Amino acid sequence: MLDLPENFFIFAIGAIALIILAWGYNRGKQLGEIGILAWLQSVSLMTPWLLFFIFLATGIYINLIGITLLLILSAALYIYLGKQIRKKALEQNINSINFNNIILKTEKENTEKENNNPEKPLVTDNNNSSFRNQVPEPNFTPIDEEDIKIIKGIFSIDTFFSTETIPYQEGAIFKGNLRTEADIAHERLTQKLTEKLGEKYRLFLVETPDGKPVVIILPSSNDPKPLTLVQKNLALVLLVATAFTSIEAISILLGFDLIDNWNRYPESLPLTLGLWLILFVHEMGHRIMAEKHNIKISLPFLLPNIQIGTFGAITRFESLIPNRSVLFDIAFAGPALGGALSLVMLFLGLIMSGGNNALEIPTLFFQGSILVGGLAKLILGSSLSNQTIGIHPLMILGWLGLVITALNCLPAGQLDGGRIVQAIYGRKIARRATIITLIVLGIVSLFNTVNSLPFYWAIIILFLQRDLERPSLNELTEPDDTRAGWGLLLIFVALITLIPITPSLAIRFGIGI
Repeated sequence: MLDLPENFFIFAIGAIALIILAWGYNRGKQLGEIGILAWLQSVSLMTPWLLFFIFLATGIYINLIGITLLLILSAALYIYLGKQIRKKALEQNINSINFNNIILKTEKENTEKENNNPEKPLVTDNNNSSFRNQVPEPNFTPIDEEDIKIIKGIFSIDTFFSTETIPYQEGAIFKGNLRTEADIAHERLTQKLTEKLGEKYRLFLVETPDGKPVVIILPSSNDPKPLTLVQKNLALVLLVATAFTSIEAISILLGFDLIDNWNRYPESLPLTLGLWLILFVHEMGHRIMAEKHNIKISLPFLLPNIQIGTFGAITRFESLIPNRSVLFDIAFAGPALGGALSLVMLFLGLIMSGGNNALEIPTLFFQGSILVGGLAKLILGSSLSNQTIGIHPLMILGWLGLVITALNCLPAGQLDGGRIVQAIYGRKIARRATIITLIVLGIVSLFNTVNSLPFYWAIIILFLQRDLERPSLNELTEPDDTRAGWGLLLIFVALITLIPITPSLAIRFGIGI
């Protein structure tokens, strides 16, 4: 075997990486600006791992904080470039439509002039034909001109007065002035659109970035689609994985590792079933409210986690949401019911704690949550000043349920909390709340080396849940103040569940001191 110097392997790996990057650049360059942006996305994903390996090979060690920071910066750059790609693609598609319409209109006018001029022979312009063939065709079918004329007929001076029509993908955008309440206008316009064109199109009443109302018409073929067979199989796999991680997490809580002690799994089943009861109630809250509003939601995609059993579930809407109040109701119902059940379990568990219970834990454990620590101090009193305390397993079960509920109530993306914020305050505030939540989770992950939950949850949000929910059909009408109050209360309870007690407050409470 050849005894090659260590620098040779570093050089070889670097050369291979450069070859791959050069090949990707040449391939992306053929697709123009979008191709270059896509190439930069691949570079952003490759760079952290390449740097880590090069530093490691040269004897430079990067700690966990440095690795995490590189990954967060890489993911942020990847997301930014993805948005730029979508923006450029949309601009190209719209420009293609407008360009083709201008060409067709010009040719029509020229043909009419030539037909009306008998002295000028009719000739074929081969150069113009060749030029026209080079115009890129859009990857969607523009809205039919006859349908545009019909749609313009639904607008009136007492609902929405249309002043400008702009082709938009397979539909159209109608700028104008709103002449009545948004919910009334949307209802009347939708009714007229259905009477004239049936279920062929959907009418969205939304707001532009500068705060002006516009009507967007899109074909019903763009409605949310049900899950495919592959997605259903994925949901089943995640269900099985979450079942295992739930039993494993409860087993570790009870003092043994399920992997090494398979025969002891019956000991974990009661608490595991209790945890799944919380998850079931949470999901049923979503589904009951969705059924009330005639909204279809997908099968849940459970997210397994060894530390707490599961992060909860991801669900997708399979119907268009009529307005922001419906979005709020469905998003709020799940964590409200699941959180209420968890709080009852926690309260009962605390009442039954303090005796000869089987589960002994350090009292420092109660410093991990303002809500749980405060309730524990209220019920258990001075016994929290001891180093350990016997607690009823139901208390831990309620705490786990509250943590899972609280994580899903963070105001980010398509989490329940993100949907609640989007419903109350709109898309602009929801987008800012998502960014702030991810930044806070990233900072907590960097400085909290004991608990890795914030880091994993930030990664899940970043790659699976960061996008906002699609706009409602009526995006202008806001939920009432009662809904807003309950939503903010739920998010507040989630935050005091996740925020730990400060050392000074722990001393005042006498928790673990």
